[in-house]
Amino acid sequence: MASFTFEAVDGKGNKVKKDVEADDRDDAMAKIKGMGLFPTKVKEKESAPTAAAPAPGKKKGKVLAIGGVSMRQLTTFTQQLATLQDAGLPIVRSLRILEGQLKPSLLKNCLMDVAEDVESGATLSEAMGKHPRAFDRLYVGMIKAGEAGGVLDTILDRLSHFMEKSLRLRKKVVGALIYPIVVTVVAVGILAGIMNFVIPAFQKMFKEVGVSLPVMTEILLAVSDVVQNYWYLLPGIPLVIVLSWKGISSTPKGKYALDKLLLYMPVFGSIIHKSTISRFARTLGTLIASGVPILESLSITREATGNDVIAKAIDDVHASIREGESIAKPLQESGVFDDMLVNMIDIGEETGELDKMLVKIADNYDDDVDVAVESLTSIIEPILIVGMGGAVGFIVIALFLPLIELIQKL
Repeated sequence: MASFTFEAVDGKGNKVKKDVEADDRDDAMAKIKGMGLFPTKVKEKESAPTAAAPAPGKKKGKVLAIGGVSMRQLTTFTQQLATLQDAGLPIVRSLRILEGQLKPSLLKNCLMDVAEDVESGATLSEAMGKHPRAFDRLYVGMIKAGEAGGVLDTILDRLSHFMEKSLRLRKKVVGALIYPIVVTVVAVGILAGIMNFVIPAFQKMFKEVGVSLPVMTEILLAVSDVVQNYWYLLPGIPLVIVLSWKGISSTPKGKYALDKLLLYMPVFGSIIHKSTISRFARTLGTLIASGVPILESLSITREATGNDVIAKAIDDVHASIREGESIAKPLQESGVFDDMLVNMIDIGEETGELDKMLVKIADNYDDDVDVAVESLTSIIEPILIVGMGGAVGFIVIALFLPLIELIQKL
């Protein structure tokens, strides 16, 4: 039998700190729960070191990991951990099983450390909090709430569903952007080829004949000269745009202005706007439903939105709640959230089911994003065809106008 020191919360929310005798940590957890308490920290009392004890701090099996933890990888891990916890496996064994399944990566290294820390007496949230590159504040906050309420399996299941929906939404938005980007790149490549190889042949012929050139033809030849002489600068245009964007976004005012531009830009703005609000509503609703205090939930949600315009609105909500006011009013005053969302949040506050209402709002906005993505795909295709056709038509007309004049003279 070993002696364990634990901290727990009773049914009234009071903190309790005691000792308990148990065979191992899992047995200690079972005895604590049998007392009607919800354990938040369980640690075995240190015993005298023996000569056979392994050297402290020695880590085996770690490899050099390049890169971070992808959202897909973390989502899969959370789903599997939720399944193992629901099956009743001890948390350390669950972590060891999942760590053993992973290929060498940052997440595998982190799980090794997390399993060792939990085995040494730390809570899962404390152990995960030491690895912010793998587990962000949102993730750790929900795990902590699950431990405090004794419903870690439920919270993990809820977290996995949240991450799965967020991942699906991101895929849809990225998928909507890939098609027009690829088509545009191909179109620019074709036009650059025409400017480099086709137009110079016509330009040479026009000089030899000495025919007068219309304005359209002169414009086309001038563009062709620029492409031929300065083609090496063309790849630098996207680089300049990216560097300019980063430079502007490095300042608070610039970041706010760019984020506002993204929300209200033509064509893509509607998708970005709806997906950002969906992420805000689903994150806040999931945190509140998991038992995270409202002010802490707002602080975590602010970091998770990734948009300064939405973040400012959340700051106003945070200040409003601290003063004892509602959530709906500052959201309405921000001008970012529509009336339907504000009214639904207002109703959620009045009925005491704000978490459920926020999740419903997120589901509604996800449906709107689906429709917007499908509409965008159907709209972009004809726009790109018309644009490409217009460019080719301009080239054809500009080249044939001098030829028509030449034929008339002959």
